[in-house]
Amino acid sequence: MSSAIPTFDIRRFTHPSSAEDRQRFVDELGAAYREWGFAGIRNHGIPQSLIDDSYDVFQRFFALPEDAKKRYHVAGGGGARGYTPFGVETAKGAKYSDLKEFWHIGREIPRDSKYADDMPANLWPSEVDGFREKGYALYQALDDLGSQVLGALALHIGLPENWFADKTDSGNSILRPIHYPPITADDIPNVRAGAHEDINLITLLVGASAAGLEVLSKKGEWVPFTSDADTIVVNIGDMLQRLTNHVYPSTTHRVVNPPGEQARKPRYSTPFFLHPNPDFLIEVLPSCVSTDNPSRYPQAITAQGYLEERLREIKLK
Repeated sequence: MSSAIPTFDIRRFTHPSSAEDRQRFVDELGAAYREWGFAGIRNHGIPQSLIDDSYDVFQRFFALPEDAKKRYHVAGGGGARGYTPFGVETAKGAKYSDLKEFWHIGREIPRDSKYADDMPANLWPSEVDGFREKGYALYQALDDLGSQVLGALALHIGLPENWFADKTDSGNSILRPIHYPPITADDIPNVRAGAHEDINLITLLVGASAAGLEVLSKKGEWVPFTSDADTIVVNIGDMLQRLTNHVYPSTTHRVVNPPGEQARKPRYSTPFFLHPNPDFLIEVLPSCVSTDNPSRYPQAITAQGYLEERLREIKLK
């Protein structure tokens, strides 16, 4: 593999010029994820206008007075929906909290759904016109794109292309608009987001407004990954790592503080954490077990059980 994290044109998968090129896309994407756990996806079909409009409503929310934002904080809710204030989330094992505040948009489901206890109703800030409309439209667009990426990854490990479809159609997936405020002191020990791995199946990161994302390579080097404006960064999470017996690694990454005057500027980013359905059983896939790679997880766990375990570790619960 190259020393740089690759970017792929997903039209080679969704609108291929030939069956052979579609297969090459699957092979190349799968190889990139085996090596990096990260890749860029371009020509994804999500309109730039939707991304821009979403960022506009998110930024307008974060500009509200603190007391207005805190009205949407659900005490004891583990940050599942609504607002999580600055300085709460802490990377697993980290001494200091991250330098960020964020909002969570979840899947809209009927309140009589069997998943209703695990997936609370969304909150929507009445102070920001268009927040619900734009925010949920972006949620749905990233959910659809994530399903395409999972289809390609399924093929790469010998599963049917639609294997994930009925296991993620009611997934407890989260869209997280994040605000990293300007850093006003030079000697703080905190970073914008401490070194961590994601909990979910895959994460799709759209439109980070500034550099800062770094990925830990297998050689132990931090590799900056600032994507082009039309590229969505997609990385493997711990649930998919566990399901595939580490064939797809959940790679450590962080958001570092920028140098000098750049630190005095705010940073916004919006990851989408794609989760399986709460009752999905995360059990190592037989196709990912071999004599060279014996099963690392003899005990299966539900997606909801795993999520709650991890939320406690990062101090959201």
